[in-house]
Amino acid sequence: MIILPTGAIEQHGPHLPVGVDAILGQALLHEALVQVAGRVPVYIAPPITFGKSNEHANFPGTLWISAGTLRRLVLAIARQLKELGFRRLAIFNTHGGNSAVLAYTIQELRDMHGLDATMLRHGFKPQVSTQEAAWGFHADEWETSLMLACAPSLVHMDRAVCEYPARLDDSGKLRPERAPATFAWITEDISQSGVMGDATTATLEKGQFWLRESARRLADRIIAIAGPNA
Repeated sequence: MIILPTGAIEQHGPHLPVGVDAILGQALLHEALVQVAGRVPVYIAPPITFGKSNEHANFPGTLWISAGTLRRLVLAIARQLKELGFRRLAIFNTHGGNSAVLAYTIQELRDMHGLDATMLRHGFKPQVSTQEAAWGFHADEWETSLMLACAPSLVHMDRAVCEYPARLDDSGKLRPERAPATFAWITEDISQSGVMGDATTATLEKGQFWLRESARRLADRIIAIAGPNA
């Protein structure tokens, strides 16, 4: 089994670096593999650190590729990995904008290229406020706390802000995300700062606990996929 990490290089508000998604993917995998070591054979491919982030393109620092380019890149890498002898591929994605592209690319890898391909997820959900759980999804409490745990020198909490694209008590059902009816959006449509969530509530303690628990569940999932009976 080999794991291909995918992330993004994109703005994360005034308080976080542009490499958050790529950094967090590596941090989570590192912590998980400490627990996996010696239990199942698993390899890690060099990460794809940029992704489909055109929704953030008008903010400084964002480096993005199209959906088609991301698909072709994953297919090219997967085909070469198969030639090297790998038959089981798990994609560990830490950028939501990549998800839809990766879903149909994984199906293509299975149907047309004979690879046992799957999406690797840790499944951990942090305990946050109801508002944050509904509308925190970028440079928010979760990401900021994790960054405090794994790369604190890159976090500027004095610049952290709270900004939501919607409130729980808003009227209507048309929202940018997580609603019965959604609309296409770019970041500047729904956020002035580039933040969607409350970064001001992030703490090192939360980040350390969330990193540890996410990595534990990720390790369990890796073992389940890579194990001899998988």
